[in-house]
Amino acid sequence: MFVDEVEVKLKAGDGGDGCLSFRREKYIPKGGPNGGDGGAGGDVILLCDCNVSDLVDYKFKPHAHAQSGEPGMGSQCHGKNGQDCVLKVPAGTIVHNLETGKAVAELLSHGNQVILLKGGKGGLGNEHFKSATNQAPRQTIPGTPGERGVFRLEMKSIAQIGLVGFPNAGKSTLTNLLTATRRKTGPYPFTTLHPKVGTINYGDGLPSLTIADIPGLVEGAHRNRGLGFRFLRHIERCSLLAFILDMGAEDGRSAVEDYRILRKELGCYDPQLLERPQLIIGNKMDMEMAEKRAGEFHKKFPNIPFFPISCTTRNGIGELKAAFPPIFCAEPTASA
Repeated sequence: MFVDEVEVKLKAGDGGDGCLSFRREKYIPKGGPNGGDGGAGGDVILLCDCNVSDLVDYKFKPHAHAQSGEPGMGSQCHGKNGQDCVLKVPAGTIVHNLETGKAVAELLSHGNQVILLKGGKGGLGNEHFKSATNQAPRQTIPGTPGERGVFRLEMKSIAQIGLVGFPNAGKSTLTNLLTATRRKTGPYPFTTLHPKVGTINYGDGLPSLTIADIPGLVEGAHRNRGLGFRFLRHIERCSLLAFILDMGAEDGRSAVEDYRILRKELGCYDPQLLERPQLIIGNKMDMEMAEKRAGEFHKKFPNIPFFPISCTTRNGIGELKAAFPPIFCAEPTASA
């Protein structure tokens, strides 16, 4: 199960109460107050961990709380502080406070952490209130309660390249060829049910690139048709959009029309997505009529980088992989 959005109820630990205590020792007839302070409550901390892929852990366990501080004790003993509650989340997680409706945190890279809720302060024992005129104080201060809140955790994939296309266009197969991931593939739509980020390794000192396989979009995705919003949100952080189109089109679909529909869905969801660099991957070039359809598409959109490939024969895969680094930093040139 892949979960990219959950609602959680969190609470920080309460502070321990201060202690009311007096010295009672043999041969010391005038013992004074010696009540210790309470311990502080633990914080609720979110930690970004690259080993966490989604939010499924909080789907079935939406409640979490930090440990409360222990109360103070006699002999000026301080209560033990409560342990923090550390929640590990994947990179790209945004935290929304449901009470205020505002985003309160965003964790983007491994090791990032944020204190979401502060634990309560420990109370003061009666030793703090002794004075020349109050030598046997019976005053203490209780610990303060820890903060609590209801939050929505929303995950957006972090990848440099977003692979976008209609169902059964070959996105998962291409991702398997470019990266070490092994996505489920099949000759039917919607074999991919959740986004997956893979890494393209180049070697020879060249930096690697990350690519996100976005599940197949459908017309009307910007109106949340199907699982539109859940899919589209994972494209927001991609710097380069790679449209993969079916040039074989056994069902008679037009690559030109498919491209226009995909651009429309992205633009309706977020117009800024259309301003990013993009390229076209023409898949299934081994099929009959693919060359003709690719020529028609290139004639219609001559200014967009076009890469003909076949995931079946693996023709063009090497050229496409080698073209990603320089195109990644290119200025957007697409128009439709």
